[in-house]
Amino acid sequence: MFTTFSDAKEYITKEKVEVLDLKYIDLNGRWRHVTLPPSAFSPALLEEGVGFDGSSVGYKEVHLSDMVLLVPDLSTAMIDPFWERKTISFICGIVEADTRQPFPFDPRNVAKRAEEHLSQMGWVDASTWGPELEFNVFDKVFYNIQMKQSSYQVVSGESIFEPDDLTSGYQILPGEGYQAIPPADTFHELRSEMTACLESIGIEIKYHHHEVGGAGQLEIEIPMGGLLRTADTVMLIKYVAKMISRKQGKTVTFMPKPIRGDSGNGMHVHQTLWKGKHNLFYDPEGYGGLSDMALSYIAGLFEHAPALLALTSPSTNSYRRLVPGLEAPTHLFFSVGNRTAAVRIPQYATSEETKRIEFRPPDATSNIYFCLVAQLLAGLDGIERGMESGGYGPIDEDVHKWPEEKIKKLKALPASLDGALEGLKHDYEFLLRGEIFSQELIESWIEYKIKRELDPIRGMPHPYEFALCYDA
Repeated sequence: MFTTFSDAKEYITKEKVEVLDLKYIDLNGRWRHVTLPPSAFSPALLEEGVGFDGSSVGYKEVHLSDMVLLVPDLSTAMIDPFWERKTISFICGIVEADTRQPFPFDPRNVAKRAEEHLSQMGWVDASTWGPELEFNVFDKVFYNIQMKQSSYQVVSGESIFEPDDLTSGYQILPGEGYQAIPPADTFHELRSEMTACLESIGIEIKYHHHEVGGAGQLEIEIPMGGLLRTADTVMLIKYVAKMISRKQGKTVTFMPKPIRGDSGNGMHVHQTLWKGKHNLFYDPEGYGGLSDMALSYIAGLFEHAPALLALTSPSTNSYRRLVPGLEAPTHLFFSVGNRTAAVRIPQYATSEETKRIEFRPPDATSNIYFCLVAQLLAGLDGIERGMESGGYGPIDEDVHKWPEEKIKKLKALPASLDGALEGLKHDYEFLLRGEIFSQELIESWIEYKIKRELDPIRGMPHPYEFALCYDA
């Protein structure tokens, strides 16, 4: 929105902005914020920043917790549409309190280093990205976690399984909601309000529609864009979707598998490499219109998949989605138009301008900055080592219909977060190129996930275990 401090200051004064809201990304990929009066917007703010406790957001040990917020990119400014008092919001970077150097764990700094590294490689200078955001809108959600009790419940008026007083007769069966039309699609107006709000703050929308799931599963897709800009956009889409839904008495979740037996929420990531205006993934004579370079990139994604999924599918719930059926990938192969593949080559993208690949395992529980950068580094490693894609396809069949003996010959995705984190422990060298990630950051990520998710869930009885074991 702005390129200079003076432009921003003039706008804040002229438009009588009442609130400054500073947002930053924690280690887990969630936004945090701190709020200031407009009088605090000064050159000193950009130079000195605002102190905060890094230990509370996963970044520092408690005895080394002092950190600083900085506003490094005035172009992220937007008028937040959700508050009565006129509020200008900035996405912030993080710097060290003592040296004032960019904090290496900051996800935006990781993304910036990746883009800088790519531009310096010579044979490639840019990448473009297009995540698909899938999510559920529910009427209500309840969850309860206690020592002697645990339960959850979601309520969706679109679901055929709700009580009679919530139904309209136009319910959607599980797995039959793809691009449903009103009145069965009850969220057309809600999605339209979301996308109108996003466009009002400068986010271009490709399209939106009802997704396959029968209980308010929706999708918003954006055009391809640069890595950092795309990651910032994903954060904004999640924020707007949640805020608009809350305003209308609904609740949104991007969790991969909120409903048993229905489609889960992926975040399929379209991606391409460029040299100037030349699409390095494009070859009209290649399989699916892909170049040999693109096939080596795919091989890199697959070679590093166990480690990669620790960053692209980093929750225990991610692996409730990555099971056979319902279009989620379970094995590593590529194909044109095949939605059971881990990499799909969109069949309708036939020109140099549009040719791309789609990596399908990721979901929105990831830290989007780490998620995109890790895919880029895995693919670049495949190209630079000349990896062959032949062991991964193409396979133009629904592998979920294969006999077990045949499907065992394919390399499988990790079946759990434990498996993915083990993969990352033993395969992270590809992430260290260009000092984009560091070994310390990778170790902190693994420790964070183990302590925050794996250890608590390991010690928690599951309701289904009572059905299996209570009468033992």
